[in-house]
Amino acid sequence: MKMIDQKAKFYHGLHIPKIGFGTWQSKPGDETYNAVRYALKHGYRHIDTAAAYKNEESVGQALKDSQLKREDIFITTKLPAEIKTYEGALEAFENSLKALDTDYVDLYLMHAPWPWHDMGKDYKDGNVKAYRAMEQVYREGKAKAIGVSNFNPDDLDNILTRCDIVPHANQIAYFIGLDQTDTIQACRKNNILVEAYSPLGIGYLLENETIQSMAKKYDVTPAQLCIRWCIQKDTLPLPKTVRESRVIENKAVDFVIKEADMKVLDAIKGDPRRFG
Repeated sequence: MKMIDQKAKFYHGLHIPKIGFGTWQSKPGDETYNAVRYALKHGYRHIDTAAAYKNEESVGQALKDSQLKREDIFITTKLPAEIKTYEGALEAFENSLKALDTDYVDLYLMHAPWPWHDMGKDYKDGNVKAYRAMEQVYREGKAKAIGVSNFNPDDLDNILTRCDIVPHANQIAYFIGLDQTDTIQACRKNNILVEAYSPLGIGYLLENETIQSMAKKYDVTPAQLCIRWCIQKDTLPLPKTVRESRVIENKAVDFVIKEADMKVLDAIKGDPRRFG
């Protein structure tokens, strides 16, 4: 079975495609609509969006026009990072359902443990309030799974000790060069599935000479090598593109990186992202 058709399983039994399709930074309207249509056309069955991306309506329209059965598509969306109240989270969830034009989502994530304008600050009480609202929509069947995003071990522990439902997933930035060992270990300890966003390192990894050289060795592209690395790290990559050729390229990862070569890739260090 090709990797694009393979699925992982959450601890409560729900299945999720091992490769998702990301829509972060895809402009609402034709750009997102066409990208999602390309993804569905070429076999992707997990579409990842967020209220903060402002493209949920475009994603929903593409899903509807695909004429695929709703139960055959896995939809993830996210609670805006700045919402840290029970009532606000419930309202935001309903707004996302309306924008996506669906009765339920497969996975609903808290986008971050702090508002983007206040990164790193303590919002633990607010996270508990918002997560309890997410637990409510899960119990009602409106979200088949719930989880978090950008949560470190301390943020996770706050939810684990104060809420009832262990997050089904933690979606984190994860790519060659970025050490997320502590967070991944915390997730594994609690059977939390790890999703990897920005698997190409926001594009900078494609210019890395070591990655380029190894990609030639395997007769694949640097992007394919980066995505495959995430898969072999037992994470679920969410490559993003708006070009049909790249949509096709990013799913062609049915090869195996040898252990020795994985160690070479593991030795690469550096996070190109800049905050502040």
